[in-house]
Amino acid sequence: MPKTETLVLRVMNPNAQHHFYCEALGMKDLGDRHVGYGGDEARIRFLQADTPYDPKPNDLYWKIALAVPNIELACRQLMEKGVSVSAPRQFEDVGYLAHFVDPEGFTIELIEHWFKGKRQTEKVDPSLLGGGAHFNLITLRAADIEPVKQTCADWGMTPLSVQHLVSYGFSLYFFAFTSDTPPVPDLTAVANREWLYQRKYTVLEVQHVETIDTVCHSEPGAAGYAGTVFSGMSDDGHHDGLLVDLRGS
Repeated sequence: MPKTETLVLRVMNPNAQHHFYCEALGMKDLGDRHVGYGGDEARIRFLQADTPYDPKPNDLYWKIALAVPNIELACRQLMEKGVSVSAPRQFEDVGYLAHFVDPEGFTIELIEHWFKGKRQTEKVDPSLLGGGAHFNLITLRAADIEPVKQTCADWGMTPLSVQHLVSYGFSLYFFAFTSDTPPVPDLTAVANREWLYQRKYTVLEVQHVETIDTVCHSEPGAAGYAGTVFSGMSDDGHHDGLLVDLRGS
């Protein structure tokens, strides 16, 4: 089965980024500037950039999300390492979340396996970030969701959840290379959401923003999103088709 293999980011200091993701986030050094938690999850590769990261609200790339069994534990661990992280909060019926940025300003989301107040009793390793973090989401933006849905279907990705945030002007769509099916057939069902954050593989999250006409790609050489590599497909490489379709123009 194909796999979401590698998120590629251009950064000003690949070595410092590598160190932060390993030391603060508990990822492993996978060689050749790759870091990750292993297993079926995506890796992150850092390439050299020429100019600093300057994120904008209509950028194609938004963030990654690390899912954890205990978000309060994760926040305490990060603060002990000198990382400024927001207080966890239940965001609508989407998830129990917190946010911080890495040393170069890339947003990282913490998302608990459970909604606030719904945490299940389970034994976790307190030496691991949040009791055992995994690379749950790569989040991109789209101005037109229909080409994205078609591309993901053509590639054989399974839709896992749809979350409409009407009052915020966007909807969230989740896709993955998996044979898993959500517990409830209705993809908009709130009951599927905690299940989604417990998947031990990396899911593509697409934020469909209704108020933008197109999404912007980082300039050549500038720090930012350089693409996603999918393995196990016909040509086992970068798939720029998804990036083109996500322009929504």
